[in-house]
Amino acid sequence: MRIKSAYLQGVPVARRFFAHRFFKFVNAVSVVACALLALVSPTAHAQNVIRIAVPYIGAASKPAGGGVVDVLYANQALEKAFLKDGVKIQWTFFKGAGPAINEAFANHQVDLAFLGDLAGIIGRANGLDTRLIAALARDINGYLAVQPGQGIKDLKDLKGKQIALFRGTALQLSFDSVLRSEGLTERDFRIVNLDLNGAAAAIAAHRIDAVWGPSSLFILKDKGLVEIPVSTRGRDGVGTFKAGLVASNDFLRAHPEWAQKVVTNVLAASDWVSDRKNLDAYLQLEQTRAGTPVSVWRNEIGDSDPATFFSPLLDPYFVNAFKRDVDTAKQLGMIRQSFDVDQWVDARYLNQALAQTKLGSRWQPYRTFGEVEKTAKAN
Repeated sequence: MRIKSAYLQGVPVARRFFAHRFFKFVNAVSVVACALLALVSPTAHAQNVIRIAVPYIGAASKPAGGGVVDVLYANQALEKAFLKDGVKIQWTFFKGAGPAINEAFANHQVDLAFLGDLAGIIGRANGLDTRLIAALARDINGYLAVQPGQGIKDLKDLKGKQIALFRGTALQLSFDSVLRSEGLTERDFRIVNLDLNGAAAAIAAHRIDAVWGPSSLFILKDKGLVEIPVSTRGRDGVGTFKAGLVASNDFLRAHPEWAQKVVTNVLAASDWVSDRKNLDAYLQLEQTRAGTPVSVWRNEIGDSDPATFFSPLLDPYFVNAFKRDVDTAKQLGMIRQSFDVDQWVDARYLNQALAQTKLGSRWQPYRTFGEVEKTAKAN
């Protein structure tokens, strides 16, 4: 997530507060307007448009979603793939992240979404007729940034203190999964609901004690504004982020051939970003589009194989991780009812794309964290 420089240059708290309220109002108006448009335009599919939703993480002038999304978007891969079919690609980058995208699904404004784990789970648990048709990323770490010089070594040291958390997103599920593994809950802390930009501003201004977020928090660490004593590293995958390509079932029924072509192009982008020889080019892409310094992703990936992070496989490890997350979300009250993850996953398009592109052996399928699925093929 790009940290806006204005937040780190002493912008008055009152101005930040009213700016935040203003943009919430604008976003609310936009959602209502789009909902009304959906009501009067029920034949969007007949107009040869594929409507794709992405959580917004980019710079103001260059929308971005990270990972495979940015590879597809920057290269106009889908636009080129559908050009001869006369099908247009409509990208919408939602600043409201997962909650806003789920609302768009509910209002029939979206066909496909590149979505984090909790948002996909909440949508499905609340009755959205969606399917998970490809993986996008996995085992991306979460980090706890704290005020420097406070002697904070672990989560227990923060009991009763303020921690910023972006509720309703993968960040909340990540944080709560780590808390659960240590016998803690959100009630042990004073949780403040802030997006990452707001959290960065708050911790830089010493208004909160800590923030849970992705590796972009190292931007603040490099500036000496925070320390990072806790992360999901070394926890066998507990609390790590994952994301997938989620599709409206109406879209899949109406245009299975479009869905197939999208997944095939997602597979090609996953192949490119999974190749370590392309790592420098990918990091430069993220810096250009999302404003993410190269050092952030280098710190995250380290010496690991990028193919581990960007595997598109719906393998047992990926699917079972979603099952655990559904259970965690239910027990923590994030969702009211669970659902059958196996019925939610639809691997037909991915399997066909792997066969057609001969990339069936490109990625290792895993049964559990770090354990290769030796008896299964990547299909």
